[in-house]
Amino acid sequence: MTVAEETEVTLAVGQHKELPAVPDTSGRHPEQEMHAILEIGVRSQAGPRHTGAPAPGTGPALAEVLIVDTSRSMLHPAAKLRAAKDATAAAVRMLPDGTAFAVLSGRFDATLVHPGPDRPVLAVAGPAEREAAERAVRILDADGGTALGTWLDLARRLLKDHPAPVKHVLLLTDGRNEHDHRAAMALDTALDACEGRFVCDAWGIGDDWDAELLLRITRRLHGRARAVRAESELTSAYEELVAGLLGTAVPELRIRLTPTPGTVIRQVKQVVPAEQDLPAVPAGSGGRAVEYVTRAWGEEVRHFQVVLTADPTGRETDEDLQLAAVEVVLPDFGRPVRLPAPRPVLVRWTDNPRDASRQYPGVRRHERYQQAGAAVARAYRAWLRGPDGSATADRALAQALALAGELGDAQLREALRRIEAAPGTGRVRPGLRDVDWQHLILSSALTTPPAGGTGASGGGGSGAPAGAAASAAGSSPQPRARATARGAGPGSPRGAADGRPAGGGEGRPADGGNVPPGPGLPVPQAGGADGPAGDEAAVPPGTDAPAPPAAGAPVNGGDAAPAPPGADAGVSPGSGAPASHTPDGSPPPGTGDPPLPEAEAPVPARATGARAHSPGVPGGPGGPDVPLRADGLVECPGCRWLGPAESVYCGGDCGRRLRGASA
Repeated sequence: MTVAEETEVTLAVGQHKELPAVPDTSGRHPEQEMHAILEIGVRSQAGPRHTGAPAPGTGPALAEVLIVDTSRSMLHPAAKLRAAKDATAAAVRMLPDGTAFAVLSGRFDATLVHPGPDRPVLAVAGPAEREAAERAVRILDADGGTALGTWLDLARRLLKDHPAPVKHVLLLTDGRNEHDHRAAMALDTALDACEGRFVCDAWGIGDDWDAELLLRITRRLHGRARAVRAESELTSAYEELVAGLLGTAVPELRIRLTPTPGTVIRQVKQVVPAEQDLPAVPAGSGGRAVEYVTRAWGEEVRHFQVVLTADPTGRETDEDLQLAAVEVVLPDFGRPVRLPAPRPVLVRWTDNPRDASRQYPGVRRHERYQQAGAAVARAYRAWLRGPDGSATADRALAQALALAGELGDAQLREALRRIEAAPGTGRVRPGLRDVDWQHLILSSALTTPPAGGTGASGGGGSGAPAGAAASAAGSSPQPRARATARGAGPGSPRGAADGRPAGGGEGRPADGGNVPPGPGLPVPQAGGADGPAGDEAAVPPGTDAPAPPAAGAPVNGGDAAPAPPGADAGVSPGSGAPASHTPDGSPPPGTGDPPLPEAEAPVPARATGARAHSPGVPGGPGGPDVPLRADGLVECPGCRWLGPAESVYCGGDCGRRLRGASA
């Protein structure tokens, strides 16, 4: 498996903070929805290192099951079966020595082609095993029907007890699961059993596959649905996919949300590169935290939409308040990964209807993708009705084209133009085949970040988030708390998602679990309380926004922001390099676009309405004015809360300012 010398995970939160605090006509404060976009990126610092084998002492990194559809329809034309054999053999040849793998043949049931029905285990790649697998693939014939549930269930049983961190199934079919009712295991039952067990990519070949079926499988199993237009394209497509699998940098990441009391998590889903609901699992630390599992990360960027609800009753208006803390955590898989500091999702309750009506660009962008996909589905359904549906199909196609233009998605526009009669007509081309629509349905399910850097992303769908090179402050160590606060949740508060400084490299705390942010963590609010024009609380990479002030620079025209301990004036925290902005936040001449502010670290999750404060408060860089105890902690004189020396505000019930206040 290809693994970089060092892997870094980045996290940014994008949102409009304002929500209406005005009661409805009955005088009640209805719950309001906060939508935020999380941009998570994985990148390797030293670039990929193709070793052809797992890192020493880590065991096999990939376990792969290749499923070949050998139903009778694969012989019509016979080129489909030949292409399937060629592509499967090419994929097997690419597997590095030590990789666990198997090849299955799918009909009414599933057969273990290699290592063979008498060896119901995974083979281990080596020269002899690869040659034997290719010989077995070459003699495959086609007969029978299609029952995908049994195919996936056999793959599950083969992978069930394997220790490889990346378990992957590559499924190829030309059909429509038409014999599900006769199968030993129905597809829905198989998906329930397989979810969370492995990642599955599903491919269509020929003229009679079903895009919705492929999407249904891959959305449940965290993979991607694809298809080839010509059989000859399949081998190169398989080779590209396997190369990507061997370059997996992180087998699993979890998004941990810790809502403040009164905040409810309504939904967390992936929206880029495709929409996918994420399963929720309890966080290992207990308490209010919930984790959402994502799998098989290469060097790429993905976006996730978080929907929270809260009631503004009794909350302060025009103040930044924390709704939830966001962390990225991962299980230990034997390789160092640098995790980002936690970030908050904020709210600012407002009586100004104009402020409350604004929508974050990343959220609006995803809504446009949903509308485009729905328009494609309407056009297809109308096309199936023949002449009676032609007018409806034309209108829906024209709407999808307009949305693709608004999104600036060249790939979607190109897919739609294959359906359009002539450019600019907005009418469905005569003589289309059903498979043309299936390709369009797959294309409309893919989403991309904005090319211009607005919304939630500053770049394309691969690599680190744009602007990440200038975000050294985001990987600066956060102080690790040294005691449990009274009245706080279980465990000690931690400054990084894995319980170590965010610049550390182990990716796992010493106690084997992760603890949600606890009381006492300061909230460095880059760019002041409002961000650009008072809109974004935490601006993700790629958006235009003023940069965070250098240590000691004025914040919002107020007093100097305190520099972190050990930081020199004019140096960005944690970067070790001169700050790239002048004190007013503008870039020096010739430096290009300003680097983007890092999102805030969360404040204590003690209530909906817990304040999110900036470090730019009076008091200077000398630490809190409340004296330190002998054990290095600071104790709030109001509620006796204990927290790290760097705390700006009390994380207990009183929430008072500790830095810049008298003892």
